[in-house]
Order: sequence, then structure tokens, then C-alpha cells
Amino acid sequence: MRIRIVGAGAMGRGIAQWAATAGHIVELCDARTEAVTAAAEFVRSMLERAVQKGRMSAEDADGAMERLIPMDDPWAAGPDVELVVEAVREDLDTKAEVFGRLERVLPATTVFATNTSSLSVTRIAATLKDPGRLAGLHFFNPVPLMRIVEVVPGAATRPDVPPALTAFVEGCGHRAVTVADTPGFLVNHAGRGLVTEALALLEEAVAEPVDIDRIARDVLGLRMGPFELMDLTGLDVTAAVIESIWQGFRYEDRLRPSYLTPNRVIAGLHGRKTGRGWFAYGPEAPGPAPEPPVTGDADRPVFVHGTGPREADAVALRASLAATGAVVETGAEPSAGALVLVPVWGTTVASAIDTHALPAGRTFGADPLSPAGRRRVLAVTPAADPEAARDARAVLARAADGSDPHPVSVVRDTAGSVAQRLLASIVSVASSIAERSLATPADIDLAVTTGLGYPVGPLAWGDRIGAARMLELHRALHRTTGDPRHRPSRWVTERAQLGLALTDPGTSPADCTAGSGTA
Repeated sequence: MRIRIVGAGAMGRGIAQWAATAGHIVELCDARTEAVTAAAEFVRSMLERAVQKGRMSAEDADGAMERLIPMDDPWAAGPDVELVVEAVREDLDTKAEVFGRLERVLPATTVFATNTSSLSVTRIAATLKDPGRLAGLHFFNPVPLMRIVEVVPGAATRPDVPPALTAFVEGCGHRAVTVADTPGFLVNHAGRGLVTEALALLEEAVAEPVDIDRIARDVLGLRMGPFELMDLTGLDVTAAVIESIWQGFRYEDRLRPSYLTPNRVIAGLHGRKTGRGWFAYGPEAPGPAPEPPVTGDADRPVFVHGTGPREADAVALRASLAATGAVVETGAEPSAGALVLVPVWGTTVASAIDTHALPAGRTFGADPLSPAGRRRVLAVTPAADPEAARDARAVLARAADGSDPHPVSVVRDTAGSVAQRLLASIVSVASSIAERSLATPADIDLAVTTGLGYPVGPLAWGDRIGAARMLELHRALHRTTGDPRHRPSRWVTERAQLGLALTDPGTSPADCTAGSGTA
């Protein structure tokens, strides 16, 4: 296929390299001739590097460069051009002008694709005489390495265009997901669950950014914590995306921004690119703060409290502690000096102390998501005795068979603790995308694992916990906090009630009216 790429910046040159390597003839053009020259040289250097590393042959690299055709005039006639991919700056008027001029010189059969990440595909298409020929084709940077592309049909896009774009993307070796033309499309929308909840935890002084990041990595298994991710992306970019998606979905509580970001953006605390964000960067910047040493009494007796729905969590925590040689009491009540650990699920330690008359000074929360994981989390209330808290941390830090102690993060008591709230928000936002039919469950999970690098898709992650238990967590968070951001989604509620997996698309009315035959 002959493709014309308009815009020779970082995205345009990446798309050009990817498509030419896959065997397509690529016309690369830009309003600035020097940008085209620089982009072509960049692509050549990337291909030469791939040859040096043994990732492709010299013949294949030469072939890709032969198929890359730098052009001086973006508006030249192109009777053989089958697809245009626009990758100019994020401005509606600029994109409308590009497509308007191309519409006058290219065949009516040429499909138009915009690489916009934040503008409405429908609004861009509406500026054309034939809006049906245009759809979104949203790539991620760096294009050759980020193997996911969002196919975004506008309201007027012809039905044949999205499947054709999907076939093109997958024929080039990437995965394609189809998503509705809504704010943030799919990956950016789904990614709000992690960062907005992390900011909410910081607002409430539950933990510092470094501790939230450690829990996100070590308990949830994320490659990057939310605050280091914001520093990498740039807080100015992240805050703008959060605000845009929140406004676009008419101030949906699940997507609510934080009051913490505007002043930090104004102050230039954008992250790596400015040398300082949530953390400091550069040759003179201090390294990550070391974790405090464990100083408590690891042999102090501990009683694990858990009844009713929490009994299974209590049993698991007792077994995990006993395996490390901890002194775990087995009576009906804690002894006079014993520490009390409560495996909370969407609730607070304070409520457990009040409901069950537990000793406030020596009762702490332990997150059941991490009893045997890389990191354990201890939640302390305002009534906690500091010495008892140090002893509880020492008990949780114990490891079996002489292995290295478990790292233990100490956080403020909150509904559900840090990991539970992050996970609940990730699943909740993904569920809201599914219940609105903005994307299929399979595409949601594929886009998030490929585009955001999560260890598992958010809906499959919820299934690992179980739909019923996720519903219990959402209900408990909502009931405990009163914050509508935690209200259970219809998607999770229905599947828990019906015994369906969160990844199951279920039966739709259309399924019941299509086809023919008798039951």
C-alpha cells in the first residue's frame, strides 16, 4: 500500500519507520522541508542500530529506506495514495486545514486517519466534504516499540473504514483495539484510575509519594508507581489529560482531578524534564530515600482478628506469619500485651476497633493483598502507640528460612489501605468503560497491558480477586468514605450478582434479535 504521512515530528517519523519496515511505500512530508530531512535521517539511524543489534538484516533495512520517500510538498497529487496518516500538532484548525487541502488533491477512495490523542475525531471529520472517509488512528510513542494502536471511528465514519485500518495495523505487526470517539479514547481513559486515586491518597495524607509508589510496585506488581509515572510523562501533560477527560465525561466522580496539581504545574514541578517533580532528578539530586530500619520487637505476640467475611483473610495472615516463626496467638481474644492485626477490606482499622472493642493503642491494619508478597503494609490509626507500631512492623518484616526481611510500609489508616484503593479505582474505571460499550472487555485489557504495561488487564485483574469480592470492596469504600468516586459500577454489580466474570461481555439485546431459528 502507498501511504502518505503528513507531519515529520516524533510521531510521524515513528509511524513512517514502522510502516516502511512492514513493506509499505511511505511518502513522508511536512510543511518544513528540514523536518522531513531530519526525520529521514533519524529513521536511517534507527534502522542501522537495529542491524547492529541483530534485530534485522542489512537488506531489510535498505529495503525499508528505499520505500521511504521524503516529499517537499504535502499537497502534491497522489493518485495511488490509499491511506493518509496525519501527525501534525494537536490543534483542530491545523488538522482541518491539512485534511481539507488533501481532500482536494487525493482520490475520493483515499482513507484519512488522524493520530490525534485528545481532539474529537468527529469534529475533525466534520470539516471535510466527506466525513465518512476519516477515522482516528492513535499511535503511542515510540511507535515501533509500543505495539498497540487505537482505531477510533467518528460518528460519521463509514463502516468499512475501521476494519480496514485494523487490518493495516495488524498486518504491520501491531495490535489494534477499536474504541469509541470519547475523551481519552481507551488507554488514556483507563490510565486515570491509577493516578487520580494516588493523588486522592496523597490529598488525605495516607502516605508519601515514595511509599505509594513502593506499594504500587511491590504489592500490585506495577512496573512504575503512579508518581514516578507522572514525573516521566510530565505533570503538565498528566494534569491536562486528567482535566480534559473529567470535563469530557461531564465531571464524572471516578475521574475527578486533584487540587494538588495546578500549583505544582504553575511552579514548574513537571518531573524529569524540569529536574524536579514529585521527586528530584539530575546529577546533583539525592537518590531515593532509604526505608527506615526495622527497630521493633519481632518476637512480640500477635493476635489476628477476623470474623465473618474477613475470617479467610485472617486465616491466611496467621499462616503467613506463623511460617516466619512469629508468635501468633490462637485464643478467642488477644492477651494483655499482644499486638492485634486486622486484615481490613474496604473499611478502616478505626471502625474495627470501635465495633469489636479492640485495644486502640496496639491494633493495626494489615492489607490482605500482600501477606506473602514482596511488601507488607501496616496501617496505623491516630490512637496507635508508637512503640507498638514499631513492634508490629518488625513482626510483619519477619521472613522464613533466614531470607531477607520483608519490606514494610507504614501508612495512615484509611478505607481499604493504599493497594486496595488503587486496585479498586483501576477496576472501577475500566468497568465504567466496558458498561458504556466504549470498548470490548478484551480490547480494554489488551490496550492497558500493552499501552500502560500493567501486569494484567484491569478486568482480568478484578477476576483474579473475584467479581463478588470486588463488589464488596467497592461497596465498603463507598459506604465508609461517602465519596461517590467509589460507588460500584453496574458492570461489577451485575456480574457479581449473576456469577459472570468481569471479562465476560455478556448477552446484549442485539444478541437476542440477530439471526433466525428456534430455541
